[in-house]
Amino acid sequence: MDIAEKALGIIRLALAEDLGAGGDITTSAVCPPEASGKARIVSRGPCRVAGGPVASRVFELAGGGVNYQTLVSDGQSASPGQDIAHLSGPLATLLAGERTALNFLCHMTGIATLTARLVEIASPYGVKILDTRKTSPGMRPLEKYAVAMGGGTNHRQGLYDAVLIKDNHIAAAGGLEIAVRRARNAYGDKYPIEVEADGLAQVREALDAGADIIMLDNMSPASVTDALALIGGRAKSEVSGGITPESLPGYVKLGMDSISLGFITHSAPAADLSLELELG
Repeated sequence: MDIAEKALGIIRLALAEDLGAGGDITTSAVCPPEASGKARIVSRGPCRVAGGPVASRVFELAGGGVNYQTLVSDGQSASPGQDIAHLSGPLATLLAGERTALNFLCHMTGIATLTARLVEIASPYGVKILDTRKTSPGMRPLEKYAVAMGGGTNHRQGLYDAVLIKDNHIAAAGGLEIAVRRARNAYGDKYPIEVEADGLAQVREALDAGADIIMLDNMSPASVTDALALIGGRAKSEVSGGITPESLPGYVKLGMDSISLGFITHSAPAADLSLELELG
């Protein structure tokens, strides 16, 4: 299933939110119903594009009849002033779908652009940039898709496709070793067992329990260095918590396998894109 198909529900919700029961009353009042037009979607700054198929589907659902021509595909870069798509069709549909399409495009392209910048910092050291579950409700498939278009790696889609034992799980189970053992007994090798550790004591405990991946949570570079030395290749290593674009260069050179970053989905700035209309 492609990303536009996955997005159908959220697209319909977004259009309903914008058009309501009355539709685009401004366009209905001022534009002849038979009018057609052309438009271009322009990048006003450098970006990594994501969301083109979603924007195209917006116009299909907003009224149809719009030809959406992609000029810069998802995962490709655009320069300031560059057209990323050309559109033509009924003027009423172009105007009705404009804001919803741009909302998706700007948000997803912003995530992809930020992710690409972080991947550029991390990839020379062989470190993967991962996303998290800190996503906008209902938007997770689109936001994680945007991360992938920026060159990042999806950590897990939800609670259903990976085992990650965090502090509350440890408390609920009555201990880290018990939690790991129960997860291993339940799933065997179906899922890697990842454990969140907030200090060297928990790192040792996770290693002794046979964790496959250890997440070093909210640790300073010095603490990460000590933890990685302790792990010594016996488990995969992930660093998470409190890392910013400014501090990332100081972490990636330490030797971990991956770094997970919640802000690439929940705090990425929107890309500066605009739809410029021409009457046909």
